[in-house]
Amino acid sequence: MNPRESRESRDDRCVRMLSEHDGAIRRLSAGYERDPSRRQDLVQDIWLAVWQALPRFRNDCSERTFVFRIAHNRAVSHIQHWQRRRTDPLDDDAPVAAQSPDPEHALSQQQRRERLQAAVQGLPLGLRQVVVLTLEGLSNADVAEIAGISENNVAVRMTRARAELTRLLGAGERQPSHG
Repeated sequence: MNPRESRESRDDRCVRMLSEHDGAIRRLSAGYERDPSRRQDLVQDIWLAVWQALPRFRNDCSERTFVFRIAHNRAVSHIQHWQRRRTDPLDDDAPVAAQSPDPEHALSQQQRRERLQAAVQGLPLGLRQVVVLTLEGLSNADVAEIAGISENNVAVRMTRARAELTRLLGAGERQPSHG
């Protein structure tokens, strides 16, 4: 047991980890789940799994990697579960806070984020995994460890994902010509 663990209870440690990583886990969940209520369920499931796994955490990786590995595994299981159920959400009303005092600019930024999120959600699961983790600033080595694949495979999947995202996002920007 390391010195930090001896001073910090499991509950306290989980609360601290939640305060440090909750925003990232919510963004990761949004990359996997479009439906707001199922996304919230996924976030809660991830944090429950982190709490349950804490006694087995032996500091062989960073806490961040530990949390993301659990989040990744739960998100993949979540997607597989819902793909088997084949249900579609009725709406996607997740709020996005405006970051600009200019309403037109804020709307444009929100629309770009929503298009990117929809495009990421449209990627095959193997590509989506590396994109979501990379967007959270994880290195290829961390993504490889979390996803259980090689660093080279991470790079290959990112190349394929970028190409697919470019295709998906580019297709939405093409306007019919009026000639």
